[in-house]
Amino acid sequence: MANTSTAKTEWQGTLLEGSGHVTLVSSGAGEFDVSWASRAEQHNGKTSPEELLGAAHTSCFSMALSSALAKNGTPATKLETSAEVDFVPGQGITEIRLTVSGDVPGVDAAAFAEFAEGAKVNCPVSKALASVPITLTVV
Repeated sequence: MANTSTAKTEWQGTLLEGSGHVTLVSSGAGEFDVSWASRAEQHNGKTSPEELLGAAHTSCFSMALSSALAKNGTPATKLETSAEVDFVPGQGITEIRLTVSGDVPGVDAAAFAEFAEGAKVNCPVSKALASVPITLTVV
C-alpha cells in the first residue's frame, strides 16, 4: 500500500513579482516562503523548488545508502549527504551534484564509493530525476 505525502503551495501575484508559501502538510514539519527571485537570483531567506528537491534527494539517497550498507552487514554510524541543484531560467534544472561522506566501520573507501554509486542509481528520487545529470562525489 502506498504512503502518500502531501505538500501545498499558495501563490499570490505574477511570477516575477509574486510570492508563495509552501506547507509540508503530511508531516506538519514546516512552512516556507518561496519566490521567483529565491529561485532565479538570490535566496534572501526564502526557499526554492530546487532547494526542496535537494532536501528530498539527500534524504532519499542517504536512506538507500544506509540500507545497502546494513544489508552488507556493515551499517554506517554516520552519513552526511549534500546536494547542489542548478536551476537556469529558461532551461530548468540542469544538474544535481551529490556529495557524501560517512563513517562505516569495516568498509574501505573504494567499497564505500561503490555502495554510494549504487544508492545514487537506485534511490527513488534519483530514478524520478533521471532526465537530469546527477554526479556523485564521495569524500
